[in-house]
Amino acid sequence: MEDTNVRRNAGTVILLGAVWGLSECLLGAALHACASSISGSVMTGVAFFFIAAAWASGRKAWGAALIVAIAVVFKMFDAVLLSLPLRNGAIANPVFAFLLEGGAFIVLAVILKEAWKRRTAGRVVWGGTAAFVSAAAFPLVKFATGTAACLVPGTTTPLAWYYAILAVGISLLTVPLGLRAGEKMREHVKWAGLPAPAIAVALSLALMVLFRRL
Repeated sequence: MEDTNVRRNAGTVILLGAVWGLSECLLGAALHACASSISGSVMTGVAFFFIAAAWASGRKAWGAALIVAIAVVFKMFDAVLLSLPLRNGAIANPVFAFLLEGGAFIVLAVILKEAWKRRTAGRVVWGGTAAFVSAAAFPLVKFATGTAACLVPGTTTPLAWYYAILAVGISLLTVPLGLRAGEKMREHVKWAGLPAPAIAVALSLALMVLFRRL
């Protein structure tokens, strides 16, 4: 029974990861402008929805870690499609953001008491705090990837800091929604194997290829 639950939860996380990976490609392209857009803050909120849903689907840290790993793989695949080196800022910096977001979410999952995590207020605080920590730490990306974070035009202020309130505001909503979505999937998704998630991954990758060639 335990093995079946693990396979089911892994399948759910893989399915969520495929959708997140595709959304990163599509939304990232639509909000691509660095130093003039709110793309990073918007995508932070989107990321926390999927991370929260992955965690809630099995209530295990490995679910959040796995979906972050899947998002990283999708970003690397996008690098191949765009003929970009992995250390390019368009690839490495988002990967750093994924790791920050996943790490912040998991640390807070460990710190917060179980009863608090079940309350709406606790989930709102969870999302806002995770987003704030991620935004505050993102300028460290320069030391991790060699590419500095985008700045507000004409200033030395990182966009992640300037639009942090937006990232926090969106995440106040997306984390509770993601947790609820993950719990619903935990209750109602019945597959024990990986065929459906594998198909979802293949379809998402195919759509990425098609989108990049348009």
